[in-house]
Order: sequence, then structure tokens, then C-alpha cells
Amino acid sequence: MSSNEMNEPARLRQRLSRQGRRLQLMEVAWRIVREEGTDALTLPRLAEQAGVAKPVVYDHFSTRPVLLAALYQDFDSRQTAIMDAALQSGPTLTDRAAVIASSYVDCVLSQGREIPGVIAALESSPELERIKHEYEAIFMEKCRLALLPFAEVGHIASPGLWAMLGAAEALSNAAASGDITAAEAKAELFETIVAMVARGSAGRP
Repeated sequence: MSSNEMNEPARLRQRLSRQGRRLQLMEVAWRIVREEGTDALTLPRLAEQAGVAKPVVYDHFSTRPVLLAALYQDFDSRQTAIMDAALQSGPTLTDRAAVIASSYVDCVLSQGREIPGVIAALESSPELERIKHEYEAIFMEKCRLALLPFAEVGHIASPGLWAMLGAAEALSNAAASGDITAAEAKAELFETIVAMVARGSAGRP
């Protein structure tokens, strides 16, 4: 093999745009989490697996928490896109409850066992917990607006939304680990959502 052929991968790496490089690093980071666990995901390890110099990784993700936050943001953006598209149809409560339940569970399952580890890591520091909390608030508000037309009292209380989110996380993680099926997770979450709306003003001052 000629030296030119041996150097071809390096030239291809250099041609990546900044956004292209970031996407590549994110893909490799997800693979490390999937194959080796969240604890194995460090910036030096990411550089090694991506075949780039350490400064390249640090240029995109200055610290491990920044990288973990980026992974969570990536997951959340895909989950939001799936739900937004699905909510375009479905004029009834059962339609929308089914969309929310299916979208949440399917997105977690599409990430396999990686996302529970990332979520757990997000709780390891106040900064990461703040980021997680912000995205949770956005998700709950999206659900509240989608379900509000079906609440007879015109109100969906925050305690119910938090209970729904807790159920969504627990059921999705159980499905991802194989403790229950995806269908069981979706069905239970669906019932939780419908019951929350039915309670309406539960917890309202």
C-alpha cells in the first residue's frame, strides 16, 4: 500500500466541517456509552476512539459534563421532534396520550441502554442536574399544552405532570433493560396520562 493510500483516512478527517466533526464525535460518544458504559466516556477515550488528537475533542467539549450535556440535548431534540410530528394529528385525548406515551418510550428504546446512564450521570453535579431540569420543564409544558384542551376544569396541575414524567422515565428504563415489554411500558404510561388529565384540578390551590 502506498503512503498516499495510508494517509487517505487522515485527509478525509481533515476535510470534515466543524459541524461534521461534532456529529462524528457525538456518534462515537454514544457508541462508547452503549458498548462500555457511561463511566468509560472520557474526553481522552473519545479522542482515541474517534481517531483524533485530544485538542480536537476539547475544542468541541471543554469538559466531560459539557459532553454529557450535549448527549442529553441530542436525545431530547430527537424526542421533541418525534413528539412534535406525532402531535400534528390526533384530535382526542386518547390520541394525544398515546402519542406522548409511544414517543417517549420509543425514543428511549431507540437509544438502547445508553440514555439511562447519561441521565444518571446528569444527576452527578448541580450544573448537570440544572440542565436536566430545564429539559424536563420543557417536556412537561409541551405535554400540558397538548393535553389541556381535554381537562374539564381547564387546568393540569404540576404534581400530576411530575408524576407522569417519573412514570415515563421508570417505565422506559424498565423496557430498555428488558424487565417489561415496550408495549407494556406504553400501555401503562398511556393510562397514567389519561388518569392525570381526568384528575384535572388535583393539587390545585
